[in-house]
Amino acid sequence: MNALTPETTPAIEISQLTTRFGKHVVHADLDLLVHQGEIFALVGGSGSGKSTLLREIILLQQPASGSIKVLGVDLENISDTAALALRQRWGVMFQSGGLFGSLTIRENVGLPLREHSGLADPLIDEIADWKLAMTGLEPSVGAQYPSELSGGMMKRASLARALALDPELLFLDEPTSGLDPESAEEIDQLIKKLRDLFGLGIVIITHDLDLLWQVADRVGVLADGKVQGLGSMAELAHLDHPAVRKFFDGPRGRAAQSGVK
Repeated sequence: MNALTPETTPAIEISQLTTRFGKHVVHADLDLLVHQGEIFALVGGSGSGKSTLLREIILLQQPASGSIKVLGVDLENISDTAALALRQRWGVMFQSGGLFGSLTIRENVGLPLREHSGLADPLIDEIADWKLAMTGLEPSVGAQYPSELSGGMMKRASLARALALDPELLFLDEPTSGLDPESAEEIDQLIKKLRDLFGLGIVIITHDLDLLWQVADRVGVLADGKVQGLGSMAELAHLDHPAVRKFFDGPRGRAAQSGVK
């Protein structure tokens, strides 16, 4: 992992963030720092605000108050032009895949390039095939449609599209959910490979205990409106907060910890 130095701008810097839906408070003065070049996992129970926080970070929702900076850019009152430029510096892999069913996989992966690059279609198709290859998919997959892919292939295709614009930062929403153990392990290894090859900062929302132990450099545990635990899984193992303990206690937690390589 790239160490944070005084000269390094954090990938994400959140300060005193508050989010409300009516009278319901989701985040209360939440603080969080994500370093460049690290694999950071965000976890928490249902209703803890993980997905809401992700939506706020990627400019799909605004908090009630507080500050969010992404790649050094303050999101408060950001102009449309600046927001567009910032969105081109990150890639998002949605939990459902988010691929357009009427487009081939090659067309799906090339869509961000067609919208933002001005490149010719033949070159975009070549780049799309390269991105698919990066995620372990054969060139023939590019001619298929999303409905023709397995769950694991759909995840890889969605990841290829997230990589289309050579982002500095990746957001992965439940990248291994619904996959069999072998496919999930392959996605785990792919995430680590992408970070190591390209120095990407990667933020993952997940419930996958194996991913937390095997892939994440640091983990943030959301509960009661704040980050209640922050550190490596080995460091979090010593905390007594109930929201943290559920990732270590019980058969699944112990099995994931025993499988650490």
